[in-house]
Amino acid sequence: MRAVAIDTESIEVHALRVGMFVHLDVGWMSHPFPLSSFRIATPAQIDTIRSLGVARVRWSPEQSDAATPEHAAPELPEAEEDGQPLAPAQATDAAPGPAAAASEPALSADDTARAEHRRLLDAQNAALRLCERQYAEAARECKQTIEIIEQRPHDAKDRIEALSGALVEKMLDADEVCIRMLVEGAADRASMHAMNVGIVSLLMGRMLGLPEDELRDLGCGAMLHDIGKLDLPLRMRWRDESFSPSEVRVWEEHVELGVAHARRMGLSAGATAVIAQHHEHADATGFPQRLDGDQMSLPGRVCALVNAYDNLCNPRLPSAALTPHEALSLLFAQGRSRFDAPILASFIRMMGVYPPGSTVQLTDDRYAQVVSVNASRPLKPSVVVVDLRAPRAETLVVDLERMQGVGIRRSLKPQQLPPPALEWLGPMPRTCYFFEPAPATGRPPESP
Repeated sequence: MRAVAIDTESIEVHALRVGMFVHLDVGWMSHPFPLSSFRIATPAQIDTIRSLGVARVRWSPEQSDAATPEHAAPELPEAEEDGQPLAPAQATDAAPGPAAAASEPALSADDTARAEHRRLLDAQNAALRLCERQYAEAARECKQTIEIIEQRPHDAKDRIEALSGALVEKMLDADEVCIRMLVEGAADRASMHAMNVGIVSLLMGRMLGLPEDELRDLGCGAMLHDIGKLDLPLRMRWRDESFSPSEVRVWEEHVELGVAHARRMGLSAGATAVIAQHHEHADATGFPQRLDGDQMSLPGRVCALVNAYDNLCNPRLPSAALTPHEALSLLFAQGRSRFDAPILASFIRMMGVYPPGSTVQLTDDRYAQVVSVNASRPLKPSVVVVDLRAPRAETLVVDLERMQGVGIRRSLKPQQLPPPALEWLGPMPRTCYFFEPAPATGRPPESP
């Protein structure tokens, strides 16, 4: 079944009213709102939209609370607030009488359930499309910034600072955020790794309470942590176990080369320190300076941990990838001396024991994949449960926090799933993360 399309109309910004549901098509980084589609709640929001310099925006009459603008011809609404269709209006001044109302067939329980399922599915898909679009726009900006570093370093500085600032503003605007696994728009590996490290580092910085200026520096440094690899031969940009000692030394030079790029760009001292320290360890076994935890900046320690985690989940050879759950377990078991202990503990709390992308078996024996984690309530992630009776595209994500008596029994490698379940979940992509505001209402029901 296809999602029901929401009709939109173009309207001049001077005609906007409180209660109208608008869609801003200027790019999510070009406006200060947490989302690009929302219902106008205050006159101040109208003033902000008008300040964007656009003459017209799109709005959805059926999603709006406002009256139709005076200059527009009145239209019959296509749906009630609860998603149920309205009967066509009759050409009469009189209201429908009891007999007319009685002639309308009542919806059966099955029809009502199907309508509610469709409403939730449409909302779920709309939220996912928004998240994917925002990720794609941010990843594209990050990639294009890295591509101009060598020829236009100062322009690259302005662009990465704008991107980091936009991401920070979006995160700080939301009371709570979910860490979301995406399966689309992962782009090339270098861009995806830069985005993963940047996004998750910023989420960690937000959780740790870093001030906004340090968050912006952390975002810049984390997204650019590997820029020194621009100066390495292509085959040397991803470390291989077959590297000779001399090749390892060449590969390790990417840190100092990255610092040189950061200085040519004019990046802040905080952002430059993140680039310089992303391979340092708290026990002084890292490189290139053998710093210990006390000598590293807090943003540098965050980036070093997140970089190690993403490299475990997304190595050069996909066949060597650990599941997110395995990666966390390995970091906890073997990395407690290499990484700052309080930061590692905070990272595990934020990502959850079963981070997005983990394949799991539930306590009722069903199989599922974790698709998002609320950073403030990580022990009960949201999952898509394998249901061979319906395609995955028609399956609601369920919040385990709302499923009484059901939890996660164990983590599994995708290859451990029964073949039908593995086929249902589809190809397992490299793990890719973004963020979205945590939903306050309209969550899926307690049981799929």
